[in-house]
Amino acid sequence: MIKSNNESNTNWNIAFLCWIIASASTLGSFFFSEVMELPPCALCWYQRIFMFPLAVIFLVGLFPFDKTIIKYALPLALIGWAIAFYHFLLYTGFIPESIQPCSQGVSCSETYLDLFGFITIPLLSLLSFSTISTLLYVLRTKVNK
Repeated sequence: MIKSNNESNTNWNIAFLCWIIASASTLGSFFFSEVMELPPCALCWYQRIFMFPLAVIFLVGLFPFDKTIIKYALPLALIGWAIAFYHFLLYTGFIPESIQPCSQGVSCSETYLDLFGFITIPLLSLLSFSTISTLLYVLRTKVNK
C-alpha cells in the first residue's frame, strides 16, 4: 500500500512536533540548571536521562522520515512519563516525603519555580512527556494503518 504525500507529510509533522517538544524540554532543563542555577534533584536527573535522547532520536528519524523512531522513542517517553508522574505526585503532596528518593541533597518536593501559581518544573516535565507520548501513539496508529 502506497501512502499519499499528504499522509507522509502529516507523519513527518507529528515527529517534528515531538522533536520540538523534546528539544525545548532539553534546552529548558539546561536553562534552569545552568542559567538560573537551580540544582536538579535525583528525579529530575532521571527524567533528563529519558528526555535528552528523545531530541536526538527524533532529529535522526526526521531526515528522511523513519517510522522506526516510534519503537525507540515511545518506551523512553513512557518511562520518563512514569518518573515525571511520580515526581509530580510527590511534589503535590500525594506521596509522603518519608518515601521520597531525594532524602539527601536537593529536595524533590521543594519549589524552585512557580509561574502563575501552578506551573512548576515537575508539571512542565509531565506535560512534555505526556504530549510526546500521546503524539507517538497517534503516529504509531497512523503508520500502522
